[in-house]
Amino acid sequence: MFEFIRSHKRWMQFVLLMLIIPSFMFFGVEGYSSFMSSEPDIAEVDGKPITLGEYNIARRDQLEQYRQMLGAQFDPAAVDTPAFRQDLLNTLIDQRILAVAASRGHYSVSDDALRNTIAAIPSVQVNGQFSPERYRQVLASQGMTPNDFELGLRRDLVLSQVLGPIGVTASAPLDITTKLLALVSQTRTLATRDFKADEYLSSVQISDEQIKTWYDQNAQSLKVPEYVTLDYVVLDEDAATKDVSVSAADIKSYYDQNQARYAQLERRRVSHILIEVPSDADDEKRQAAMSKATDLLAQAKADPSKFAQLARDYSQDPGSAQQGGDLGWISKSTLIPEVEEAVFKLNKGDIGGVIESPFGDHVIYVTDIQPATTKPLEQVQGDIESEVRRQIASERFATLATKLSSAVYDQRDSLAPITKSLGLTLRQATGLSREGVLQADLLPPGTPVIDAKQRELLDQLKVRQIAFSNDVLVERMNSGLIEISSDTMMAIHVTSVQAAAVPPLAQVSDKVREIIKQETAVNLARTQGESVLLALQSSKEPPEGFGPEQTVSRQKPLNLSANELAAVMSANVNTPPVFVGVNSTEGYRIIEIKSVSAGAQADAAQIKQFRQQLSKAWGNAQERAALMVLREQYGVTIKPEAAVLIKGE
Repeated sequence: MFEFIRSHKRWMQFVLLMLIIPSFMFFGVEGYSSFMSSEPDIAEVDGKPITLGEYNIARRDQLEQYRQMLGAQFDPAAVDTPAFRQDLLNTLIDQRILAVAASRGHYSVSDDALRNTIAAIPSVQVNGQFSPERYRQVLASQGMTPNDFELGLRRDLVLSQVLGPIGVTASAPLDITTKLLALVSQTRTLATRDFKADEYLSSVQISDEQIKTWYDQNAQSLKVPEYVTLDYVVLDEDAATKDVSVSAADIKSYYDQNQARYAQLERRRVSHILIEVPSDADDEKRQAAMSKATDLLAQAKADPSKFAQLARDYSQDPGSAQQGGDLGWISKSTLIPEVEEAVFKLNKGDIGGVIESPFGDHVIYVTDIQPATTKPLEQVQGDIESEVRRQIASERFATLATKLSSAVYDQRDSLAPITKSLGLTLRQATGLSREGVLQADLLPPGTPVIDAKQRELLDQLKVRQIAFSNDVLVERMNSGLIEISSDTMMAIHVTSVQAAAVPPLAQVSDKVREIIKQETAVNLARTQGESVLLALQSSKEPPEGFGPEQTVSRQKPLNLSANELAAVMSANVNTPPVFVGVNSTEGYRIIEIKSVSAGAQADAAQIKQFRQQLSKAWGNAQERAALMVLREQYGVTIKPEAAVLIKGE
């Protein structure tokens, strides 16, 4: 129930992560001057610059971390955003401020403290104890020496002393903790009434003048991103089986060589009665069991129709007794040898003599027999043809993959000759952007539509990355062979590039009409909803048109949006009902709050856990506040070059 406040990691967790994913390594104050160069400055802290070179190193390292974590799903364009670059610059500035504060405050870390910190890292322990050998192995795997790591760790421990004590000593007051817990668990019973834009669409009429005005004011919102037209070739099962024919002789040969696959061994339907004989039974017990089995054999032979009932009454095999002793259809090599040998000597309807086995004494009844058969060729011809076709296709796929992989490099400027020589189909597509395949309404009229199968291939992240790589996009070379899956590969060649542009009004007028129509309908729905809300707030009459009651809390918002939940839980409900209205993308919603109830009383363990989480959040806020004070104290200047850098220009 406490997940709405995020837990914040302490500096020790940061240390542990250093051994798995290399973190940023920032230079101490005394080392900054030696790295100053003619590179442009993007910021200053305490009069000392943060250079573009330092920023680029940190940016490269951070992107590489994302690449390692995300693997094939890593998309630089999705990660390297203005927000990412702004956060990175702030991180560099904050680290520099901490370094200055540590230097001015003469913070230090003793050798003993450093050793104890390293010894406590689980990654360098064996059986719970620090292992020097393991320590060196872990560092070597990260390309680090003990000296480098210890220098960086000492620096990080020093920096942690600047703000660490603030967060560690933060403690949420008990009364605030209990009040917040009460708010978290509080429930409110409500009902809703929706005013949806769809109900107003039919009454909305849009003129050409409105379309022109909206387009003139909002044209940039319709801007279509840069996209390419490309040729591509796909090598998959369909391509590998194209024109593959399987002759009658091939089918007959496969059938003759795989007779065992189409043969069915003789099977017998068997029932039995088991009288168990323990492995440690003495002669007397063995004789008693044999006597009982012999008596049952005699009764069964006298009237075979009673076999099933005898099995239910006397068989000691729990798996078959209730089924009248039925063991189902049995083929050879499925029963224990002693019983199987007897079963396959009997004829249909025979009841065999008492058979001894490690489990006890058996009375056997063969109720039916299916002789060995072989499915005729005519019955399995279709299956054989499919199997042979798959085998041929598999071999052909491997051959074509090898040839295609070589050909796209040997002939770099076009896929047409390659597909012709290999007998593959050359396909075309228009509308692939860096973000994915564009919707048809964003492309010029008459552009061939990309179907679902094409879209699934072209929307692959690796395909988009390669399509917009320098060799393929600018140099117009064939891509290498792109592996989509184990049985699907493709190669692409960009034939033209369409720069990002706003489409002409004639192309998007229908789209603009629908946008205006939807916006107008939403406004009508909201106006009507607000009018009804005012009436409800002043009326004494029971409200109408509301849905069934539901009970929500901050933990269980049910179908309420975040804005709706905030409006409901923040409303002052002294005298219910209370009505609140909230805008939505679909129109407007009025919420009637009927009652407020206190949640379940938290026990001591819940209060303790919640207080710890709240203290961490409180400590983090105090650390940020202290950092802002340090920023003012030591002076932070953001250079104009930083704004250009963050925009990606």
